[in-house]
Amino acid sequence: MAYGYGGAELLSDISLKLSPGSFHFLTGPSGSGKTTFLKLCYGALTATSGEVRLFGQDVRTMNRDDHALTRRRIGVVHQDCQFLDHLPIADNIMLPLNVSGRDDLEDVANLKELMGWVGLGKRGDAYPPTLSGGERQRAALARAVIMSPDVVLADEPTGNVDWEMSQRLLQLLIELNRMGKTIMIATHDMNLIRAAKNNVQARVLRIANRKLQLAGADL
Repeated sequence: MAYGYGGAELLSDISLKLSPGSFHFLTGPSGSGKTTFLKLCYGALTATSGEVRLFGQDVRTMNRDDHALTRRRIGVVHQDCQFLDHLPIADNIMLPLNVSGRDDLEDVANLKELMGWVGLGKRGDAYPPTLSGGERQRAALARAVIMSPDVVLADEPTGNVDWEMSQRLLQLLIELNRMGKTIMIATHDMNLIRAAKNNVQARVLRIANRKLQLAGADL
């Protein structure tokens, strides 16, 4: 698989299969293509050559309904953590359910449990501008997993928080992995990767010179 734009190739000869329940870190210098690679992994971009298969289906052959169903199985924590500022954070987290038509009493109960799990049980009525950086990241994670996806992709989830909060977010992602979720975290923070060593078996992938490489031994 390869991806490029404007006549320039950003990623080339990429080959990777994410096994169910696996845990990966994705590293590489700024501008190397980590965010682009994640977008290819959830179908927001289409490879310029080769193929990307999501749950066995070629992205190029997917219709609109196929894409919608696939996206329900992939939770994404974006780097910029954008929310609708006029809605309380609980309503922001619920948005994926509302869009899919799933907002019954059971889902509302799950929302309360989920917000408690990420440490926001008492912040449901707060509006996004009043949240700290760590609270925004935890809310973004809650929104990404509200649909109980099979895969969670996180783009620099600890980039704007302190070390203590980075550890907390990492632990939440490790707990999701122990529930059987496939996890990929794009990060430039090698300390975060080292901190995971005693808690999870993970592969470290590195993008360099447009290629995807296994960076040393597995954790």
